[in-house]
Amino acid sequence: MRQLGELEAEIMNRLWSWGRPASARDVLTDINTRRPIAYSTVKTVADILYRKGMLRREKEGRAWLYEPTCTRQQYTAALMQEALGGNPDPAGALLSFVERISPGEADALREALRVAKRRGGTP
Repeated sequence: MRQLGELEAEIMNRLWSWGRPASARDVLTDINTRRPIAYSTVKTVADILYRKGMLRREKEGRAWLYEPTCTRQQYTAALMQEALGGNPDPAGALLSFVERISPGEADALREALRVAKRRGGTP
């Protein structure tokens, strides 16, 4: 899974935060409160995200309604897994990562490891 481009991320972040299907027009209206962008640009990028498997869509009237195929957390985890999988020294990469995170992020990591262990995961 590759990292999202700027507008791809902007669209996905809105859909993730809304938690409901939305049309390209809905996304456009929200983006245009911060900066101008053309409807055709939003529609094209939403279609690209659909073809990449990041969005599913369903026709409602004449418009497509888009929704993410994964959560923001699943997407982030896939990026992290890809980065670790391509590294010849995953322990070193993890150590470098842990040395750079905030105390709050370290607490969240410890809690995630505890939960995974209780669920029978590998940590």
